[in-house]
Amino acid sequence: MKEIKERLSTSYKNKNPFVVYNKPNSGEVFGLFQRNNQLHEISNEFYKSGFVFAPFSSTEKTVLIPMKESEFIQGSYENIDISAIDFEITEDELIKKIHENLVKSGVEAIQKNRFQKVVLSRKETVAITDFDIYNTYNKLLQLYPNAFVYVWFHPNVGLWFGATPETLVRLENQEFTTMSLAGTQSFSEHPKWTEKEKVEQQLVTDYIVEKLSRFSVDLKLTDATTVKAGSLVHLQTTIKGRLDASVDNGLYSLVELLHPTPAVCGLPKEVAKEFILMNENYNRSYYTGYLGELNMNGKNLNDSHLFVNLRCMEVESSTANIYVGGGITDKSIPSKEWEETKEKSKIMRKVL
Repeated sequence: MKEIKERLSTSYKNKNPFVVYNKPNSGEVFGLFQRNNQLHEISNEFYKSGFVFAPFSSTEKTVLIPMKESEFIQGSYENIDISAIDFEITEDELIKKIHENLVKSGVEAIQKNRFQKVVLSRKETVAITDFDIYNTYNKLLQLYPNAFVYVWFHPNVGLWFGATPETLVRLENQEFTTMSLAGTQSFSEHPKWTEKEKVEQQLVTDYIVEKLSRFSVDLKLTDATTVKAGSLVHLQTTIKGRLDASVDNGLYSLVELLHPTPAVCGLPKEVAKEFILMNENYNRSYYTGYLGELNMNGKNLNDSHLFVNLRCMEVESSTANIYVGGGITDKSIPSKEWEETKEKSKIMRKVL
């Protein structure tokens, strides 16, 4: 980890792109450090090798840190003594009102049968002092070991941190794994899920299965189970299958089908996405995009693991932009949705 720490500092100072990340429930930390500051954009070239960082919509660039132009470093998890500080967030009544009105608009649109579900979010800006890139990342590692924890940087894009619990897709040869993840509560040993949360999770599952059945075989689903993600719990169904041999550019086809997932966008996807772009009144950028390894083991072209970019923040100079949201159905209550975003924002606030 010492070598990764030194390279983090040097690369950031020299404005060279990099990513450092830890896979869920792993004691290993990986770093990919680009040797120059060139910006590599990709569209459907998912046969390339490296680490991909993609936005919610096409208004931003999909960026690749390529293996062939980078140094790959592997290190061990470094334990540090850290106290997870719990705190109350001072509410801004205007921001609260704006978000509750946004949720109310989403519920009304659902009741008018425009769509079944929509995921609505907001950006929370926090002033920061004494920022240290390595310490911030290491705090995330300590607090959220069962998440995909990363720090990503490109001088033409920005500096991002995240601790996401959600796999978009993992593809090994022709075998893939994905998940539906929905419903959120503060952690407890025996959470009780409401009908609203169960329905929301089932909507996501049904959508993914219906889409995947078009070009895959041997689909298998687990029952919905409760999974822990830091201080929160979610409902999760794991979905596995095998791509049909006739599918060209298999990973790209899967990503195009799944992204953005109903867990971060809504159902039907295109109508919900249009509502988001028209009503959220800010640019999500790379929040609810995806990121991860693209053919990085060098053995074959179909061995990749991509995650949905949830529980993330963007650091700009002396401020951090924290992105939070929640799934809205016809049973959503605006005040409760506001409280859910407050709980989610604590994930990033704890490391600042």
